[in-house]
Amino acid sequence: MLEMVDLSKKLPKTEFKKKMPELERRLNELQRQMKDLGIPTILVFEGLEAAGKGTAINRLMLPLDPRGFKVHPIQPPTLEESLRPFLVRFWNKLPARGRVAIFDHSWYDRVLEERVEKKIPRKAVERAFEEIVAFERQQADDGAVIVKFWIHISRKEQRKRFRTIEKNPALAWKIGKKEWKQHQQYGKYIRAAEEMLERTNTPSAPWVVIEGHERQYALAKIFETLVETWSTAVERRKAASANEKASFTHLPGHNVTVLSGIDLSKNLPKEEYDKQLDKLQERLRDLEHEIYVRRIPVVICYEGCDAAGKGGNIKRLTENLDPRGYEVIPIAAPTKEELDHHYLWRFARALPKAGHMTIFDRTWYGRVLVERIEGFCSTEAWQRAFREINEFEAHLANFGTVIVKFWLHIDQDEQLKRFKDRQETPWKQWKITDEDWRNREKWPQYEVAINDMLAKCSTSYAPWTIIEANDKYFARIKALETVVDAIEAKL
Repeated sequence: MLEMVDLSKKLPKTEFKKKMPELERRLNELQRQMKDLGIPTILVFEGLEAAGKGTAINRLMLPLDPRGFKVHPIQPPTLEESLRPFLVRFWNKLPARGRVAIFDHSWYDRVLEERVEKKIPRKAVERAFEEIVAFERQQADDGAVIVKFWIHISRKEQRKRFRTIEKNPALAWKIGKKEWKQHQQYGKYIRAAEEMLERTNTPSAPWVVIEGHERQYALAKIFETLVETWSTAVERRKAASANEKASFTHLPGHNVTVLSGIDLSKNLPKEEYDKQLDKLQERLRDLEHEIYVRRIPVVICYEGCDAAGKGGNIKRLTENLDPRGYEVIPIAAPTKEELDHHYLWRFARALPKAGHMTIFDRTWYGRVLVERIEGFCSTEAWQRAFREINEFEAHLANFGTVIVKFWLHIDQDEQLKRFKDRQETPWKQWKITDEDWRNREKWPQYEVAINDMLAKCSTSYAPWTIIEANDKYFARIKALETVVDAIEAKL
């Protein structure tokens, strides 16, 4: 496809000078409207060395309000970044609503340079294509505008530009062995780029090929593309009705639920509990050191009814561990900054690096539980989240992460007993709130949402484990056993 691009296209200087002021004015105006409407923009600039990415970005920045954008020049991952799934560092750079993120190189290095230089196997390339498409679709579904520019030049033009740069003492440092090696492998890079464009060109995240031989033509096309894209986004947002509030959807009466088959009578005597607790905690501490040596990340997710015992369970899981090797992340209502991003953004930022363990006390499943029931997101958003969560967890699993997910379940009688105990015990009263009582009144709705979650998001790479939690001793031992077994299986 790229070999067929007409690189002879030009724009006369007089026409360029005539056209650009209006395009600049429109971009500045549209940037303000995008900010007011809270629409984030992701601009990706890709192309071979000397294609003109830096020039295009610099020129694009001039008419924009510098307070509303940030440029991310992407270099090969640092050691710290390489210890996490490859998309995590890009999650951290995503723009807040109304802002613009400009990427000079991007997540596509995974399927370009790393692929051509054989830094990753073909299997990893295939996974990367799937993960990139899912990643971009998630941002677009959340309202982001995504435009990806491939600035194309011929092999002959690249060589000419390299020679010109080398003659300039101030710029000669830009062209070294790495750049000339890419030039020698021009054909391989173009073939890789063609597959990249074919497999990741989607309606919500399209590629625009920029004929890059003449600077004026290239700049005008980039500006025109962004003006048209932003104009369309603004018109669509203004025409759209206010976001639909989520309403609870009942499952059919004949639906066989997951929760209905749980035996909550399981219990464990105190003596047996103490014996098993010491043994399992000691084994888990040994495994903590083994995953560090083997650079295996571990993610443990806790969800459950109010008063199900998540805190006590987490305490027994961690009390014998080396605190340098794990972190517990308590999840509360999102902050304003977090609400300005995709709901998975705050969780991606908290993921463990390879060799470490992160324990989430409540998780991204809030989107399909409390946010669904309380109407904090649209029906379309929580329905979409089942797929997004599975994709997010698949990305972690593909990196080699051990994922353990617990649903701690108790019945309504046990919950009422624990609520009353908290109310009547002075040092436990902080644990019980009016919100807990309100949630209890919505038990049937939560039960339906929980069943949906367990049925739709239990996968081979991230299965749910239901913990029968009426007996706290039994629940704690089962959780410890599950974590130990999952890590041992990985090792």
